[in-house]
Amino acid sequence: MRFSKFALACLSALVLLPVLAQTETQRQSYVSIIIDDLGYSKEDGRHVTALPGPVACSILPHTPYARDIAELARKNKKEVLLHLPMESTQTDKYPGPGKLDSTMSDLEIAITIDRNLESVPFAAGINNHMGSRLTQVKEQMDAVMATLKAKKTLMFIDSLTSTNSLAAESARDIGLPYLVRDIFLDNVAKESEINSQIDRLIQLSRKRGYALAIGHPYPETMAVLKNRLPRLGRQNVKLISLAAMLELSQQEVP
Repeated sequence: MRFSKFALACLSALVLLPVLAQTETQRQSYVSIIIDDLGYSKEDGRHVTALPGPVACSILPHTPYARDIAELARKNKKEVLLHLPMESTQTDKYPGPGKLDSTMSDLEIAITIDRNLESVPFAAGINNHMGSRLTQVKEQMDAVMATLKAKKTLMFIDSLTSTNSLAAESARDIGLPYLVRDIFLDNVAKESEINSQIDRLIQLSRKRGYALAIGHPYPETMAVLKNRLPRLGRQNVKLISLAAMLELSQQEVP
């Protein structure tokens, strides 16, 4: 029996369609998760550091339990970040002690970051707390990245609290390792919504190869992560450290 070229093309398409449909879900993809706003509650610190896998702990400076939580995170093989307070466009909201703002000189920024790092030991990097105002000011962002670059061992993660953030641009310009948040897990602190955000995180990781999420130590977030993290492997998704994510983001992902 002879087939026309058109018939053969259609037959090939029918054979390939199921394979193409499966490729995205069968491919190994990678996610990283940061939990912000730690330092005011020792119980929150215990819950986050007990989560399965390399969930990063971002700790606010000069908080009552900053050092205790950093030590517990290190003991449980979790990365530590300094959750660096930055000026917000919402003037009624105070980012907290150790804040950077747009009136500071380069020297004031460097001194403030140094003092903040002293209060959060073992920090492998920094991500911004608030900062919707400051991350839009290139001069101050350049000063922040220059300070971190001088440390040689720190990375910057842009929490992306403003779509107009220049933080990643400043980090890239100076050659500082950086990542950018893709998804907030719990802007709506309901388990159904958090589960939906994790589904979005997985979808993005399959599309791009990797994705980064930020959450908070809410009871709802902890409950969902305890349930979902051990099951990621069944979906060909692997939870990895920020250091591994950084390396992956610098490679060409198929």
